[in-house]
Amino acid sequence: MQLPGPLKEALLIRRYKRFLADVETSDGEEITLHCPNTGSMKNCQQPGSRVWYTLSANPARKYPGTWQLIEVAGRDLVGINTGLANALAAELLASGGVPTLAGYDVIRREVAYGAGKRSRIDLLLEDSAGSLPPCYVEIKNVSLGERDGVGLFPDAVTLRGQKHLHELQQVAASGCRAVLFFCVQHSGIEEVRPADEIDPDYGRLLREAAANGVELMAF
Repeated sequence: MQLPGPLKEALLIRRYKRFLADVETSDGEEITLHCPNTGSMKNCQQPGSRVWYTLSANPARKYPGTWQLIEVAGRDLVGINTGLANALAAELLASGGVPTLAGYDVIRREVAYGAGKRSRIDLLLEDSAGSLPPCYVEIKNVSLGERDGVGLFPDAVTLRGQKHLHELQQVAASGCRAVLFFCVQHSGIEEVRPADEIDPDYGRLLREAAANGVELMAF
């Protein structure tokens, strides 16, 4: 994955208003970065942590810096930019890095689907030869790491995520493939589990979806 520019290091002062973070650069300057993450960022916003950001050349941006990475517990690197998850997954699929999703030669993004076409699937995989059923892939970014290499999703109650699980079950019932793909941007995570203590309804629906034909993958 090529980030939009070289990474610059800083120390985190605080994250606030969901989309903003103040940092101290390597030369002692305090600047405000755009935080491209709407979640709680539990365990990923400890003041004093090392962070890395990129700068945009767009003169119209109020905050040219975008927060990309944080070092947690002085050990693990975490990608907090949830906007990169879809690109990372698409790059992995295009390179053949997911054997169970091999054979698809067309990858389409943000395709309308579901009742009234009111939802959009992150990736739609298609086989131009028509020998494989269409595969609908919903991507979730995982950044919440617990001890012993366990990653949890979600890091906050997600009604939107619950809706996606219902829709994926409908896709599976229609005869197409439905995949929930956990994109783990955390170097210390070795397995992913539902965060039942944070969102028990999501954990229940995730197990229901798995029982009803939705494929679960974590990379």
